[in-house]
Amino acid sequence: MSAHIDGSGERRPAGGILALSMPYQVVAAVALAAMAVLAGLHLSMVFLHVAPSNTITKQHGQAVDDWIYPEFEQNWKLFAPNPLQQNVSVEVRAEVSDVSGARRTTGWIDLTAMDVESIRGNVFPSHTDQNLLRRAIDWYGNAHDDAGRPKGMRGRLSEAYMRRIVLPRIEGPEARADVGGTVERIQLRRVVRPVAAPHWSTEKRSTDPSTTVMPWWEITDADRSRTETSR
Repeated sequence: MSAHIDGSGERRPAGGILALSMPYQVVAAVALAAMAVLAGLHLSMVFLHVAPSNTITKQHGQAVDDWIYPEFEQNWKLFAPNPLQQNVSVEVRAEVSDVSGARRTTGWIDLTAMDVESIRGNVFPSHTDQNLLRRAIDWYGNAHDDAGRPKGMRGRLSEAYMRRIVLPRIEGPEARADVGGTVERIQLRRVVRPVAAPHWSTEKRSTDPSTTVMPWWEITDADRSRTETSR
């Protein structure tokens, strides 16, 4: 065992890593070095994600995105020169079958409005109501191209994630808007409503909403076997 001599001249056992035998000291040193490298890599990826476009992000932007999304997403728009100036709503309609097998299509259900209603007046609103649906639709948008095609595996995962968030809200014992049957397919749409300019501003801004309609998605047994991650 390692030891050191204190001010009184007595030998005392060493503390920390030095108290370990040599093989364990090597293992501990390697583990600490690996953690330091991982921490440095993560900080570098976050920096590249939030930094302006540069040579590295132009060449390796996909690798940076794969590291960041969805767990480490950084949203600085509140402090950016152009903060968010729009309200985004996620709505769903479903194709539902009843006990006789007959199918019908529901009207559009505003899922975002349900979350807002749960937050309004709540001193301690849940993380799920505040962020789950909003972050999921952001991820979906980033993982699809302008034509709505998924960008590889991340795009397909974002679609499955959306289905598994939406389904418990319209079907099952905890549904906020029970559609009264078995959900066979769902379709989502994203409605963006620009916020009007303040009355004292001379800015002219259109407040007409724009809508993006997503494809119909079949509901699978895998979708029903999972619930919302945060619940």
